[in-house]
Amino acid sequence: MEYILLLIGFVLLIKGADYFVEGASNIAYLLRISPLLVGLTIVAFGTSSPEATVSIIAALEGSSAVSLGNVIGSNIFNITLVVGITAILNPLMVERTTLRKEIPFTLLASIALWVMISDVALQGSGSNLITRSEGIILLLFLGIFLYYIFELAMNNRADGIEEIPASAAGTWGKNIFRTLAGLAAIIFGGDMVVDSATKIALSVGMSETLVGLTIVAVGTSLPELITSITAALKKQSEIALGNIVGSNIFNILFVLGASATISPLQVDGKIFFDIAVMVTLTVILLAFSRTKFRISKIEGTILSAGYIAYMIYIIIRN
Repeated sequence: MEYILLLIGFVLLIKGADYFVEGASNIAYLLRISPLLVGLTIVAFGTSSPEATVSIIAALEGSSAVSLGNVIGSNIFNITLVVGITAILNPLMVERTTLRKEIPFTLLASIALWVMISDVALQGSGSNLITRSEGIILLLFLGIFLYYIFELAMNNRADGIEEIPASAAGTWGKNIFRTLAGLAAIIFGGDMVVDSATKIALSVGMSETLVGLTIVAVGTSLPELITSITAALKKQSEIALGNIVGSNIFNILFVLGASATISPLQVDGKIFFDIAVMVTLTVILLAFSRTKFRISKIEGTILSAGYIAYMIYIIIRN
């Protein structure tokens, strides 16, 4: 029964995110916002909403390992498999602002998270913990990022899209309803995923950290995968890469920030290796992005292979 509830929860998350992204993106298009900014903000926040819902609910229920593992696992999945598969289908063009600012900001957020959880090593504490104060700091970083995006939107609004897609031709009311309905499905689906995944983990001897890094992370990252592949096939690589980079920033700053502010998050010692992997992969993404300002099919294949190797390792580790 738990497996059925887990599947239903994922369906609600994916379809809810689809409706949320479509409705919110249409509103952004109607406001004449450029594709890159749509990817970095509306689409990124929409596709990160499953991670946010799952992690916040997990934090409220005391499953901090699921909450933290979900975010780190999702970011690793995004950088490797989502970027990799998308680039294999259609090489991803990299905007100069993404290379100079957004990807480095993702790296900065990842390193900041690494520092925050290193209480034992840096402060000699008895345990590693993301406190409420640190959660608030992450949310303040998010505020800085959103301010930067707002300034970018205002400065580049004249360069926004010239034609509104046919899908955005509906009324404001229809798009607002679609956005809210998607958000409701995400919330209900997230609750089902956390409950069922935790019970399954305990019944088969898996740790909550492993469940967060694998089952929950992959399930909540499916919207990013679907959205980025669709955008790449439509030759909208700005939205594809902007969605991935923006989602990773939202995952760390908003998802973990909100989760820790609600309830301090205990840190499993095993997660340090996974954070090191996330930081390393972000550096690799930055390096790949500098090669002719695009991520090629070969580089996409390397990233995809990296995820397979990572999955094999953490399953053996458990």
